[in-house]
Amino acid sequence: MLQYYSADWIFPVNSAPIQNGVVEVYQSGTISRILDKGHADLIHVKDIIKFEGALVPGFINTHCHLELSHMLGAVPEKTGIVDFVQNIIKNRDLDGEAILSAMDDADQQMFHNGIVAVGDISNQILSKPIKEKSRIFYHTFVEAMGFNPARAASIMQHAMQVKEGFAPLKASVVPHAPYSVSPELFKLIHDQAISDDNFISIHNQESPAEESFFIDKTGDFLKLYTFLGLDISFFEATGKTSVQSYLPYLKQLKILLVHNTFTNTDDINFVKQQDVEVYWCLCPGANLYIEDALPNVDLLINKGLKITLGTDSLASNHQLNILKEMQILQQHKQVPFNRLLQWATLNGAEFLGLSEHLGSIEPGKTPGLNLIQLSEDFIIKNDLVQKII
Repeated sequence: MLQYYSADWIFPVNSAPIQNGVVEVYQSGTISRILDKGHADLIHVKDIIKFEGALVPGFINTHCHLELSHMLGAVPEKTGIVDFVQNIIKNRDLDGEAILSAMDDADQQMFHNGIVAVGDISNQILSKPIKEKSRIFYHTFVEAMGFNPARAASIMQHAMQVKEGFAPLKASVVPHAPYSVSPELFKLIHDQAISDDNFISIHNQESPAEESFFIDKTGDFLKLYTFLGLDISFFEATGKTSVQSYLPYLKQLKILLVHNTFTNTDDINFVKQQDVEVYWCLCPGANLYIEDALPNVDLLINKGLKITLGTDSLASNHQLNILKEMQILQQHKQVPFNRLLQWATLNGAEFLGLSEHLGSIEPGKTPGLNLIQLSEDFIIKNDLVQKII
């Protein structure tokens, strides 16, 4: 049985938008074909369900922290990354059932906001039951973190146990951030990803303090290590930015660099020279929440980078809504809607290895259909998403 959905605009993503187009869909949700209005009239398509607005594929959220969903509103805004991390550590613990309930609510929120796949950061196995029953596809990034090189092997062993605990769900062990992973641990993560033929993610250049720490071992991260009671006398500044310091440890991998708030031209040129396949994830809502800053989006575009979008967590954002992230970038950085939509759908699906089924409205795919509201010049009117299928 076929169903027909039409709207003022259809945005397939992989091809030009179609005004008053019609999407023919099997009852299973698989796309049969996309028709322009003339073709639909010619073959006398009946029982078309017509919507006002634009139909787009389901959204891909490439960076989230489901485990932190219980921390909505618990962390002050605009404190900078070091104070943010300290607040997370101080306030993270809560009754297990309350955390599960918050994660379940967050999963439902993402589903109703038209998100069909998520790259989710986890430090423990707690989110598995939520992911197993979810209508969203999850790839779990199990974070390994430990700056002391002497503990690299034991940290990796623990991370592998967590990863294996998520089976049969998709998962990979990933580094948390440059300032929390030793070179020895980076090497172990790299070797495991190569062995598993897997992709990874890492928080990248989220704060000026990250750069100061690597360039000359100064700045607010020294305060964080004191707070954690860590002796980092073994660490020597590299004289380079963080991404230039750690990326050589991750050769031949597909990597998602997350945030990139303070990435510059030299960093991008350096990354392009490395033997890596890189996607660049932007989480503008979280960037404003934590650092009150946004990446140099024009630079990223002009450099021809593959960009995806993420929400980060409810500890660092007010909602888990990819359309809201698009709206922020459109309002603050004047990014055209067509470009934003590719970041929010097909690019994310490609990174997560899901583009065969998700990311664009094409025959044979099951991308989901979201209805959103645009102005005549394709400005996002609001952050409300109506999930059609």
